[in-house]
Amino acid sequence: MAEKSSAAVTLVAGGDIGPVHEPTEQFAELMSPVLRKADLRFGQCERTYSERGWEPQFSYGPGGQHSRLHPRMASVWNAAGIDVVSVASNHAMDWGPEALLDTVELFRSMGKYVIGAGKDAEEARKPAIVERNGVKIAFLAYCSVLRDGQAAGAGKAGIAPVRAHTYYAPEEFQPGTPPRIITVPYEEDVQALQEDIRKAKQQADVVIMSIHWGLRHVPKTICTYQPPVAHAAIDAGCDLILGHHAHSIKAVEVYKGKVCFYSIGNFMTTGSPKAGAGTFDWNLIWFQIDPECLAPNGRYFFPSHCRKSMVAKAVISKQGVERVSFIPTFINHLAQPYVVTPDDPKFREILEFSEWVSDQHPHKFRVEGNEVVVDTTA
Repeated sequence: MAEKSSAAVTLVAGGDIGPVHEPTEQFAELMSPVLRKADLRFGQCERTYSERGWEPQFSYGPGGQHSRLHPRMASVWNAAGIDVVSVASNHAMDWGPEALLDTVELFRSMGKYVIGAGKDAEEARKPAIVERNGVKIAFLAYCSVLRDGQAAGAGKAGIAPVRAHTYYAPEEFQPGTPPRIITVPYEEDVQALQEDIRKAKQQADVVIMSIHWGLRHVPKTICTYQPPVAHAAIDAGCDLILGHHAHSIKAVEVYKGKVCFYSIGNFMTTGSPKAGAGTFDWNLIWFQIDPECLAPNGRYFFPSHCRKSMVAKAVISKQGVERVSFIPTFINHLAQPYVVTPDDPKFREILEFSEWVSDQHPHKFRVEGNEVVVDTTA
């Protein structure tokens, strides 16, 4: 048993990172002790760190003004000890290719592995091969929420894409009712993703895919393109999927013995400052922000349910992913995530919320200590 443990790697993964308040190190204070116990740490980058680039045309869309930060504000990444960074986000190209490439180089200069974007499609799709304790793990990253022209191409900087077509079927008998929304992944993007995974599998013991996708802020809803992409990735050899972008916990699904976290929620991010407690999204839905999270006392500008979060955890050996679990996490009014233990009522709240968002997908949870284990044999 001791021999097996010594040849295993413990990975922990958090969702969106990118606070806009200084000092950014403060956002890692409560989580650092937990993160440091792992062999390997993953995080999703929601910002660019650069003084170059141009004002985005969509600067009044989600986070445009705050998606480029001074490079000194990347200090949160070292404070959290993140090893592997995905820069495949909907904000990566907000300020153009210069800011994106500066961010990639900044992270590399900090000794971090960078995935999901680059100077061209080859670099954006290239896996990071990380070896710990003799175990090789390949990380790939993609983004489904990107605007026209932001995908990397031949000789073109950008993001590794997994795009989707959107179709609308109206419900005409009741005015004001939203249409039925059908999303279908781009076939060529799925084929490229599967080829990337097959190649990565030849170089590593385990392949982990990070993907920025889905519907933000809205609890539970999974877009129709997401399960087909997840299943295609696993069919090609992916061993674990880490989803994010929704800012909220979404479904945990077990497919062919592999785990897909459709969204692991927020991690260390503040969101763009807001003056009022109401958030209006999609020209349709209002969300309430907890008053304590608003200025001047707070700095977490997301809907109330987005305070529930998790840290995904995996124990990995040369034989594959041996154990998958998540650590229930809550985000305080200062946007600092912290681990909640079973004696805290929030632990049960997060577990019940995770059960509810997952109840349309095959899964089975059990509590072990401070963790919720995902049963991959069910």
